[in-house]
Amino acid sequence: MNWSLAAYSALAWAAQPLLRRKLHRRAQAEPGYGESVGERFGRYAPADLGRDGAGHWVWVHAVSLGETRAAALLIAELRVALPGMRLLLTNGTATGRAEGRKLLQPGDLQVWQPWDSTQAVRRFLRQFRPAVGVLMETEIWPNLVAGCHQAGVPLVLANARLNPKSLAGAQRWPALFGPTYAALRAVWAQSQEDAERLRSLGAPVQAVLGNLKFDVQPDTQLLARGQAWRAASPRPVVMLASAREGEEAQWVAQWDGRKFHGVAGQCQWLIVPRHPQRFEAVYALLQGAGLRVARRSDWGDGLPPADVDVWLGDSVGEMPLYYAAADVGLLGGSFEPLGGQNLIEAAACACPMVLGPHTFNFAQASQQACEAGAAFRVLDMEQGVQLATALARDADGLRRARQAALEFAQAHRGAARATAQAIAAIVHTGDTLKK
Repeated sequence: MNWSLAAYSALAWAAQPLLRRKLHRRAQAEPGYGESVGERFGRYAPADLGRDGAGHWVWVHAVSLGETRAAALLIAELRVALPGMRLLLTNGTATGRAEGRKLLQPGDLQVWQPWDSTQAVRRFLRQFRPAVGVLMETEIWPNLVAGCHQAGVPLVLANARLNPKSLAGAQRWPALFGPTYAALRAVWAQSQEDAERLRSLGAPVQAVLGNLKFDVQPDTQLLARGQAWRAASPRPVVMLASAREGEEAQWVAQWDGRKFHGVAGQCQWLIVPRHPQRFEAVYALLQGAGLRVARRSDWGDGLPPADVDVWLGDSVGEMPLYYAAADVGLLGGSFEPLGGQNLIEAAACACPMVLGPHTFNFAQASQQACEAGAAFRVLDMEQGVQLATALARDADGLRRARQAALEFAQAHRGAARATAQAIAAIVHTGDTLKK
């Protein structure tokens, strides 16, 4: 018996009341967390939900918004590689679940990710009996992996990444995570560095296929609207993109300290917080600093006002619009020790990015973008503001950076198709889908 897994399972079982309490609290701010809570524990209504597809589901798990958008690219290629497949989509967050609904076709199904207790995982697998399971990026759960292994469900990790901090955490519990990674059917890594770290844990890395997110095709209507915003603005537009907690305060400190050296008023600022539950707090922070703020939710289909200091991007699903509206952006999550957000979508929208010191979540993409001239590295927010505003007002330098961003995004495409074909090969080997 694996005593580490047994101890982990006991803790997961004991933590269920805490999970229910957390979901109840989060649902007060984000009602999506109050939907179908029983699914979190492997309880489905009606009782026969999904059983007509048992043995034939292609199950994809994408925990949150970013993973779901990456999964969308893979799912589109899976439908080509596996004609007539039925998608079973699981998510862990309310934003991921809302985004995932857009991916469903007739015959598909979406439920919450089961909590990683032995009982919930067993009920989930008994209910759906998927033909294959695809975990996106980092979603390794010991009981989920063990349950699939015992049930004979081939479970793979796609678009896999593992940063040094997460590796160190897993290495502290080798008896738990060693067998967990080894029980996966296949792993396809984003980078060679990710592959080496995953292999050190015993993961069966089959190939380095690159990052699925390079295959993104920004919505053309959103791009056109964002370009119209930028054309209508009398000032260059500089964006703080996917900002995390603490970063807006860093930006405000620059403004308050007059460290912008008069440049601030020459640029139109666009601030887009990463998480929607923080929209109100960021709005209050900006107003409290004496800034004139216009909220995206207030101007609808029209043009944003030009007589304000900050446009606040308080909407979900419009990042291509924001990137297209900006001349240059500061990368959220990189000015606090959070690992940085994804800069690939910005590049696909021809928006060069200024990166803070913390980009370990996307280390290879960040390095490649800087080498290509599509991104620029700074030490802190003060340097970031200075560089971004200078680039926004340098017509020739900005033109070169925007072209470099587009070429960088286009040069690394193809991971979605390669990953889908590899998954299809596993499915066909098991002969588990209906012909």
